[in-house]
Amino acid sequence: MEGRLIAFVIWVIIGVLFIVMGIYDFNSKKAKPFGFWANAEVAPIEDVKGYNRALGILWCVYGILFTLIGLPLLDGLNSGLIIIPILGAMLISIAAMVAYVVGIEPKCRKKK
Repeated sequence: MEGRLIAFVIWVIIGVLFIVMGIYDFNSKKAKPFGFWANAEVAPIEDVKGYNRALGILWCVYGILFTLIGLPLLDGLNSGLIIIPILGAMLISIAAMVAYVVGIEPKCRKKK
């Protein structure tokens, strides 16, 4: 029982960190756009406030979904349901990338 509870608590802490990052992005007053990709320059953004708000919403939704797909960790260490957090984390990560590339970045990018 203790091992699966520790695993779930760690999973929830990571999910909460994503939510906190989303809230910070959403409420940011900075004139600089936040980056989505690690160690990559952000494309020139026309509407920085709208971009940061959209990115904040994306991270909050990601954090909530990430936390929810971790619930099967409470079932047991030898449970077959462990595949849900593994595949679920991969799928929501891909969905977040698609939402960013297809939805957020093109809307806010400076028009040439």
